[in-house]
Amino acid sequence: MDVMGDKATLFETGRFVQPSSREDTDTPDETGEIADEAAEELRQRLAAETGDVEAMSVLGAMLLRRGDLDGAEPHLRAATAAGDRAAANNLGVLLHQRGYADEAAGWWRIAAVAGSTAAAHALGRHHRERGDEPAAEYWLRQSAEQGHTLGAYALADLLEHRGDPGAEHWMRAAAERGHREAAYRLARALDRKAARDADDDGASVPDEAEQWYRQAAARGHRRAALHLGTILERRGELKEAGRWYLTSAKDGEARAACALGFLLRDAGDTENAAVWWLRAAQDGDGNAANALGALHAERGETQTAERWYRAAMDAGDVNGAYNLGLLCVEQGRTPHAEQWYRRAAYAGHQEAANALAILLLRAGDETGAEPWFSKAAEAGSVDAAFNLGILHAGRGEEQTALRWYERAAAAGHTEAALQVGMALLRDGEDQEAERHLRCAAGGGSAEAAYRLATVLDARRPPEPAHELGEPVHQRSECEEWYERAASQGHRRAQVRVGMHAAARGDVVEAARWYREAAEAGSRNGAFNLGLLLAREGSEPEAAVWWTRAADAGHGRAALRLALVYARRGELAEGQRWADRAVSLGPESVAERAARLRDALRQELSA
Repeated sequence: MDVMGDKATLFETGRFVQPSSREDTDTPDETGEIADEAAEELRQRLAAETGDVEAMSVLGAMLLRRGDLDGAEPHLRAATAAGDRAAANNLGVLLHQRGYADEAAGWWRIAAVAGSTAAAHALGRHHRERGDEPAAEYWLRQSAEQGHTLGAYALADLLEHRGDPGAEHWMRAAAERGHREAAYRLARALDRKAARDADDDGASVPDEAEQWYRQAAARGHRRAALHLGTILERRGELKEAGRWYLTSAKDGEARAACALGFLLRDAGDTENAAVWWLRAAQDGDGNAANALGALHAERGETQTAERWYRAAMDAGDVNGAYNLGLLCVEQGRTPHAEQWYRRAAYAGHQEAANALAILLLRAGDETGAEPWFSKAAEAGSVDAAFNLGILHAGRGEEQTALRWYERAAAAGHTEAALQVGMALLRDGEDQEAERHLRCAAGGGSAEAAYRLATVLDARRPPEPAHELGEPVHQRSECEEWYERAASQGHRRAQVRVGMHAAARGDVVEAARWYREAAEAGSRNGAFNLGLLLAREGSEPEAAVWWTRAADAGHGRAALRLALVYARRGELAEGQRWADRAVSLGPESVAERAARLRDALRQELSA
């Protein structure tokens, strides 16, 4: 009997029915074993011929185990007629193998009534196959309560199918008696229970569950080895995790081979990672096929990458279609990309829905894009929620945009948190804005770090003075945020950091930040660098930076240039820059520039 992964036992010895085929040649050890078995069979045969009931039963079991059903049956029937319960059980096994299930059940019943736990187990399984669950439970319970391991497991399986809480007791009993599948299923049940109680899929695995995973894995259960590897990998015990993944993968578990591949890739061994991904992909693992596709795509082998992405798709992994879309976008094959994104999006892939919406939006199809953004956002795509915010903001629908930004920000989207913070700043809600700006700045947004610094800067009290009346500079939090933004290349923050350095008297540091901002295109940075250089006596170099700032529209820089050229006696050039300063402003600068321009004009006309 071969149902639910178990085999029928012979003679209540725990030895399993073996196939009758064997190799044509035997090793020396096998030859000796065969000779011993032949001698034992001869001894039992001679005893059986004298009427020894036990010998008939043992001989029948030996022949049944060897696959000699015709030879075994008369001996088992004779022993059964003499009242041997083991023979009755084995006769049931024989008849079941011949396809006479009902007759087999009759002999199992006789053996079970006589106290055979193996027969009670087999009879219970027979009734379950027939759909008679009450009878199945009765006989399986008889077997389990008398200590039969397979009976305990089969009873647990039946009760678990019904949702009966008593299933765990019998699963535990079978596991404690060494049943590896029971140990694995008990671990899974404890694992799921802990996740439900924590209301979190990422809850840590209970120690007891891990213990049962270990027991099942040690007994060769490949899925238990896979789960054990996953637990250890999450804990950071990568070496031991790799050993269990390897054990499971060698036993044919494709998911373990795939996981082992990722472990090797993270360790920098992409060649061996590819070997295990290939093995897993050939066994139908879509995740491994996607990993192979990504590996070949990184190497520029786009045709091979596409082949593996298609293999992932054929294995039922919708990521394959999404990755094909990404590949087509990189190649500029937009119509094909749209086709693959649609296929993945219709299958429920939220990032594919978002990518499809972006593709449609870039093509000018805002009407077609919005439903896909909405579908992706409702499915949990944070990027899609942010993109919906951008879409509504572009239409001037600020409140709707803010709702989507808030939703994305609540899920940790950095740029969305920045947008919420800026909206709150516009409404004068500085405290609430600060909270969102801190989230965005902590997430790496340079703009958020700068905005947060300006909020804190505006609240900062005047610098305290010591006894001589000179300010005492203390490094503030706003300076730290300015510096963080500046180090990320934020030009206005770089100018502010330069200003703070200049206020401390650190001319070298100030010049460094002004120069970095100016070279990145900041006109304020260029103007301030010019001021610094002029104070240090380098007016010609200062004029170079003022020229750059004025050309970028900085009115004060144009006025400074007008004054420089006027002092040099280059009145026409001075007048030209004064005219430029008047047009650029602001008002105070324009007034001074106009007076200078008029004076230069009079001087030129004199």
